[in-house]
Amino acid sequence: MTRRRLPRPRELAPLLGFRRPQFDRTARRLANALTIEDLRRIAKRRTPKAAFDYTDGAAEDEISLLRARQAFRDIEFHPSVLRNVTNVDTGWHVLGAQVALPFGIAPTGFTRLMHTDGEVAGAHVAARVGIPFALSTLGTSSIEDVKAANPHGRNWFQLYMWKDRDRSMALVDRAVAAGYDVLLVTVDVPVAGARLRDTRNGMSIPPTLTLRTVLDAIPRPRWWFDLLTTEPLSFASLDRWPGTVAEYLDTMFDPTVTFEDLAWIKQQWPNKLVVKGIQTLDDAKAVVDLGVDGIVLSNHGGRQLDRAPVPFHLLPRVARELGRDTEILLDTGIMSGADIVAAIALGARFTMVGRAYLYGLMAGGEAGVDRAIEILSGQIVRTMRLLGVTRLEDLSPRHVTQLHRLVR
Repeated sequence: MTRRRLPRPRELAPLLGFRRPQFDRTARRLANALTIEDLRRIAKRRTPKAAFDYTDGAAEDEISLLRARQAFRDIEFHPSVLRNVTNVDTGWHVLGAQVALPFGIAPTGFTRLMHTDGEVAGAHVAARVGIPFALSTLGTSSIEDVKAANPHGRNWFQLYMWKDRDRSMALVDRAVAAGYDVLLVTVDVPVAGARLRDTRNGMSIPPTLTLRTVLDAIPRPRWWFDLLTTEPLSFASLDRWPGTVAEYLDTMFDPTVTFEDLAWIKQQWPNKLVVKGIQTLDDAKAVVDLGVDGIVLSNHGGRQLDRAPVPFHLLPRVARELGRDTEILLDTGIMSGADIVAAIALGARFTMVGRAYLYGLMAGGEAGVDRAIEILSGQIVRTMRLLGVTRLEDLSPRHVTQLHRLVR
């Protein structure tokens, strides 16, 4: 028979794990988010459908995005054991300067639509943690305001070449004057992709008040309050636009841009130049031959050509061919620090996160961005330790196997 007795008070004390109450609802909500997917779920609850879908969606059937995320799931790590992994260094040089982590904040459009803190929140967090912040041509904070938010850190500017070349280069001149150190020229946008969620939602800037949007606003009053009581939405690149997003993009993107235009841009820009949107080895070689400083393997987050190549699948071949000649960056599909570690192991010098950062922004403004970066950086350190490495330089293809579901 089991013998029972009353517990002594000193025996109960270690079992009592009452937490100090957290009265800040945002802090409490973010503390409970352990993954980027957790932040995504919070963001979906707190953000109107049109704004959330603009971030979350991709082109047509969204196959490119699904495949990119699946590619990261389909990896196998090969850890080394019995290594001293007490101290882990997650930083190194990227495009001529030091970074504290092997990822930065990608350029994203219409960011203040997701949360009124917008790009300034991302720039503040980037400054604190020592990573680059990239401002989009379609950004909703000015080149100068982002610089003011990150005065001593690394600011990158992403350029779409417009049909009006003088207007495009005026932005480049402003970025030079403000001290931006990298220009990301995006080359996978001869026309806008068919982003069907945006079309179905009637996505416009600023949002139009219809019966559907009013009904959608009822459970999200804080978002609408912030939108209506802060500076009206505008762009880093032009004044307020009265039409839909699709109409705006169609007036901007230039289907005549060629390699000659890229060479011309390189002559105008005095700092590091990176070409974003490379999706084949041949194109990677062609732009490297033009003397660019880096390339971004990217299918635009799946938002342009559906069923486009998966950048993570392309990475090993490009790294073998060009890794000694240029710095290789990668985006699309990254949802965890383990994804970033895998990319570095297979030859990327750096990665960029867009949706992961925006999910944090929508979930809690600047504090949410902080939480997203904290989640990713913690996952990077833990994955490196479990792999038995303490420096990014020690990561190599022997640590990762890509398991391909697609016939190649």
